[in-house]
Amino acid sequence: MTDFTEVKANLEQLGYKVSCFDTAKEACDYLNSEIDNKSVGFGGSVTIDKMGLYEALETHNKLSWHWRIPEGKSAYDVRKEARDADIYISSVNGIAVSGEIINIDGNCNRVAEIFYGHKKVYLIAGENKLAKDYESALYRARNIAAPLNAKRLNRKTPCAIKGDRCYNCNSPERICKGLSVLWQKPSSAEFEIVLIHEELGY
Repeated sequence: MTDFTEVKANLEQLGYKVSCFDTAKEACDYLNSEIDNKSVGFGGSVTIDKMGLYEALETHNKLSWHWRIPEGKSAYDVRKEARDADIYISSVNGIAVSGEIINIDGNCNRVAEIFYGHKKVYLIAGENKLAKDYESALYRARNIAAPLNAKRLNRKTPCAIKGDRCYNCNSPERICKGLSVLWQKPSSAEFEIVLIHEELGY
């Protein structure tokens, strides 16, 4: 089991609230108890999907997630609603022990929403997302997370076909079009990092 002591201390020094859990279920139960009667937007996330967080929150919150598009609405409509939500929840592609948090995105709605516009942002990371330093976290986001997500989405890109690394391709189906790095907690909102002692997502 990964020791979160150092990364937790570094994240707290950078201004974040940090909560640690042994299991995804414990983290889901915690978030379900914390978030009530709010509008909540979600970024695309295998981690969130596997946690069952959407299903837990939907009974007592107004949720917007382009992975769960209601009849009569488009993905654009749902992304716009997520943009205006009180709370935004996303996973991460890489998080350094020193505290840098990295995400890569195709539509760039997720990286944009993390930066600004909400009262509170929750960022969720399984222990597999942790890297020893900034360079390793960036490497992980580009060469592990992005190829696996491209493969999941059946994209026709070199990284999806070979599944081994980023090729910095010019494919029209490329999913890594925007990169975000949080050096410290943004001043505009509350941020809470949720660390889980399980391997979750890519």
